[in-house]
Amino acid sequence: MKRKAEKQQAGAPLSAFAAFAARKARQQQVLEPAVPKEAPQAVAASEPPSKKRRRSLEVAETEPNGERRPRTRAAKKQDEPLPAEKTPEQPTRVTRSHKSEAQPEPENAPEESDVESEQEEVANADEMDEDEVASVVGDADGYESPAETPAELQNFPLSKARLSKNNIVYSDGNTLCVRIKERANLALIGHYDIWVKRGVVSLMGAKLHPSADVHRVYAPSTHSLPVIKCVSGIDGEAEVELKSCSSGIARLRDLSPLYQKIWAGQNTAADKITLKGAANDSKRTFSVLYTSSDDTLNRHLRPLHLDKKWSASMKALSQRQSKLRVLVCGPKASGKSTFSRYLLNHVLSAAPEVETGYTNTDGVAFLDLDPGQPEFAPMGQVYLARVRSPFFGPPFTHPSLDESRDGEMVRAHHIGATSPKEDPDHYAMAVMDLMDQYRSLLDKYPRCPLIINYPGWIFGQGLEVATWLVRTLGLSDMVYMSEKGPSEVVDPLALAAREARVPMTILPSQPTDFVSRSSAQLRAMQIQSYFHMTHPTDLSTPLWTDVPLSRTRPITVEYAGSRQGITGIMVMGSQINPDLLQETLEGAIVGIVAVESPSAITGEMARPAASNDSDMDLDSENPGLSDSIQVAASASIVRTREDLPYLFIGSGSCTPLDPRSSHCLGLALVRSINTSTHKLELSTPIPSSLLEKSIQEGHGLVLVRGQIDNPNWAISEEYYAARAAERRYQMSASRSRKTGDSANDSDPEHNRTLALLRERIRRASNVPWMTVVEDNSRHQREAAAREKSLWKLRKKAYPGSDSEPEW
Repeated sequence: MKRKAEKQQAGAPLSAFAAFAARKARQQQVLEPAVPKEAPQAVAASEPPSKKRRRSLEVAETEPNGERRPRTRAAKKQDEPLPAEKTPEQPTRVTRSHKSEAQPEPENAPEESDVESEQEEVANADEMDEDEVASVVGDADGYESPAETPAELQNFPLSKARLSKNNIVYSDGNTLCVRIKERANLALIGHYDIWVKRGVVSLMGAKLHPSADVHRVYAPSTHSLPVIKCVSGIDGEAEVELKSCSSGIARLRDLSPLYQKIWAGQNTAADKITLKGAANDSKRTFSVLYTSSDDTLNRHLRPLHLDKKWSASMKALSQRQSKLRVLVCGPKASGKSTFSRYLLNHVLSAAPEVETGYTNTDGVAFLDLDPGQPEFAPMGQVYLARVRSPFFGPPFTHPSLDESRDGEMVRAHHIGATSPKEDPDHYAMAVMDLMDQYRSLLDKYPRCPLIINYPGWIFGQGLEVATWLVRTLGLSDMVYMSEKGPSEVVDPLALAAREARVPMTILPSQPTDFVSRSSAQLRAMQIQSYFHMTHPTDLSTPLWTDVPLSRTRPITVEYAGSRQGITGIMVMGSQINPDLLQETLEGAIVGIVAVESPSAITGEMARPAASNDSDMDLDSENPGLSDSIQVAASASIVRTREDLPYLFIGSGSCTPLDPRSSHCLGLALVRSINTSTHKLELSTPIPSSLLEKSIQEGHGLVLVRGQIDNPNWAISEEYYAARAAERRYQMSASRSRKTGDSANDSDPEHNRTLALLRERIRRASNVPWMTVVEDNSRHQREAAAREKSLWKLRKKAYPGSDSEPEW
């Protein structure tokens, strides 16, 4: 049938241009089925719009031949989401629907497979309700609002290799050993340990040679899947062993819905081939995928293949060996972090000396200047780390370093914000101090190269800082991650590079694609992982605990008196009256900063006139602090009504600590402030040995409250944990009833236990800043729509520019 617009113009004479456009459209319709599925343009054609638009002639107009007219810039502006800073903050809202369509996530770890099977049984038999978090407003960090997923996801190829009895060496319920031919690859989802037994394979930029080393790989659906590719091998084949692992990171789904349905689902067709002869309920923590349609959870999966120019650039940069000093910069969402991560793994690859004549024994210095998306630290920090081994996984799988194995955190500074534009001067001082630390590091490790990851703050003041860094850091190379300019950014960078005699490489940006988490959600996942990760001394890999922070034992610190352990409290980026300091701190994320000398606390912090009031008095004696720091602090600390030591000046703001005389130890969550005993309760993953060492060296500790995201995830942890506990008990009871090992529902003991669990849920839902909505109508539909939603990257070369695609 012809559309109405076509019928109206059927009798009208067509101009030459209109006839050509109609003929061109018909040719395209004929040629479309012949385009291969793996063609890049097919992916773009099948993607949904980034936002559901109204039907309006101002927004979109349709030509008679079905083509869409170009939309004006004004129309584009109307569709853009509001900036994050203009969006009013809303409390965490949890919707609890009576009958949800969402199914529980299949289990990942072998020891938890029984629990997951029980979840499926209860979901089908008893129609248990599920919990969903309310929608999150799109932020301005490179992501738009959720877009509707197509009804049928494209069958996207993931692996070139196919498993069969010819290339499967051995397999069981936990292990899979396969042979991969040269130039073939294998994509997996989940988390696993990989051991290269024969040949050479590439994985996330690293070339892994045969050795006794076992590497932990994390491949969640939140990011593009890493691909295991055979580079070379004996008789044209490489042999690798893949083994399930139990790290506990999958159990974080019981604390946050952001961690649900991101790991391996049920067994795929490839898994069933390799599990022949194993137990019927065998389930590994990883799954082999040939195409995206093999995923049992119907997620939007894509492999991560490097652009040829990226690979060539990494190879050229790695040939500089110990003389490498490279700065990676570019617009937002252009692939800076991905390129830096792959380059880091490539330089750290353990290659035999006979191949290159060079072995990296000093590690690689990684200078991360992006406080919004740091690689080895939680948000709000810039740092210098010396990394000794490759990392295979997104940042939330390694939010901190195990200094005994993976590397060491040389020095870190708390910026207190996710963007350096909040205080460019403090940011620049922190960068220069980190560079001084790197020069000192070279005295001990002279063959340690340097990789610098610069944030997407590349316009305005950010461009000035970037050009200043190029001129002053003594770089060997600079990489700019965008081939489409703009010239207002590229020309000043190129000029600075020429003046400093630094080669500048321009690479294509990362292809834009849909993702299942926004940048704000990824930051929440990373900081939640940071607070729940531990590094056991007897294990070579980290572990995660699913115990809510409210049920863990906090650290108690006195903030006043003879045993005072806190030098002062700062609030950066906001003007907070001393009377509101307690409300500002409770339930907030703070940075714990060690003050090394009196010069860190500037003398410009004069005592305000308000400090003469009866409810405040200057702290003149702090026996718990070192004498030198106390002298400097006594002139600037104001005591509030609760006796909190506030580093306060008359305008209500705080001067940042000097980076040359201070450093950040990590983050902490202020759980409560006991004004009667003058004690703070802090939850922090910082090792107690590190805190004790800092105190023994005479450093004072300052708590810095910045502008990083509020810990909404911590508020709802107990609620989700209580819901998970009830589900586990219900599943266990249902399974026992089927086997006849338990009494029926009229059992008093069963009813009493169930009542206690539901009382725990009720108490957990009655907390400040969180609302539990019980509705099975509108909220249920919203939850189902969010379950199918994806986030789409949005790139801009500069505000208002069309030089980069704005998706």
